[in-house]
Amino acid sequence: MNTRRKRLEKYCNVLNCDTLVAFEPENLFYMTGFWGEAIGVIEKGGKTTIIAPELEVQRAKEDSVNCDVVTSQRGGLVSTLASIIKKKKICTDCQNYSVMQSLKKSIPRIKQSSDPFYNARIIKDSEEIRILKKASSVIDEMFELCTQTIKKDRRESELQTILMAFANANDLFDTGYHSTLNPLIIASGPNSSLPHAQVTKRKFADGDIITVDLTLRYKGYVSDATRTFGLGSISKEARTVYEIVKESQKVGLKAVRPQKTCALVDDACRKIITEHSYGQHFIHSTGHGIGLNVHENPNISGKNKEKLKKNMAITVEPGIYIPKKFGVRIEDSLIVKDRAAVMHKFTKDLIVI
Repeated sequence: MNTRRKRLEKYCNVLNCDTLVAFEPENLFYMTGFWGEAIGVIEKGGKTTIIAPELEVQRAKEDSVNCDVVTSQRGGLVSTLASIIKKKKICTDCQNYSVMQSLKKSIPRIKQSSDPFYNARIIKDSEEIRILKKASSVIDEMFELCTQTIKKDRRESELQTILMAFANANDLFDTGYHSTLNPLIIASGPNSSLPHAQVTKRKFADGDIITVDLTLRYKGYVSDATRTFGLGSISKEARTVYEIVKESQKVGLKAVRPQKTCALVDDACRKIITEHSYGQHFIHSTGHGIGLNVHENPNISGKNKEKLKKNMAITVEPGIYIPKKFGVRIEDSLIVKDRAAVMHKFTKDLIVI
């Protein structure tokens, strides 16, 4: 935690500020170890304070690491914050316009920027990597469970229930991923042609392609992986598309290196798929950062010229989606090292059940 705070201080100083204030729960957690309704404050020298409503004070004291915990005054979190730091030069991640206007009245030397958190969180430390690896290993076990539980006439929703029970038993939980109503994507048959398909009561049928996308949280951190399975007598086209996606992902992983751009990784994956005349069916970016959010920077897209750095955590997930027929996606979470350090061990060969 001290290393993270020093990193936050460093990036706060770049903005000529001496105090950093976290409103966003992910940033609060990164700064303090507490995830909840509160504000985190780190001052020059590393002193860290949590301002929390009374109902969160005890939990904040128990979960945080080396923090003072202050109960908010009757006027609320913002007025308490202003009374503590009004004479300092403040940088905050606050995204709420009305709250920022209120803060500016009380704290003239305040600026809004998420850059210190962005720059600190994008590089993972050894403890964060350990947690991500643990989450990834449980997800691998869940893919193995899929091979045992996918069967004809089982519903997508039934498989979701089985997988979530396993995840909960292993301390992995729903990410609250805003782009889908479901914590897991289980998409069979024509549903698999939708990258963010909602889990339905559709029954698995012979010949189905079944995409299972697991985005689950362990100790605050999210691992994200996808495997695509076949059931029974799948078509020759589906097998061909699967091998194209598999090759695309393999090439993309090889392109991951420090100082190589995100665009280069996207281009490498997209080139393989385009060469096989499926380019128009690769309809999303190749990947994204992971960490305390499901989707973090950097975005692994053809437009992003940002360079990869050692110990970034990202995904590589090319896919091909044939409308109303089927879709194939293969995704791994990885750590950027001298080469891609993939955190998932489950096979990427096509498994037909």
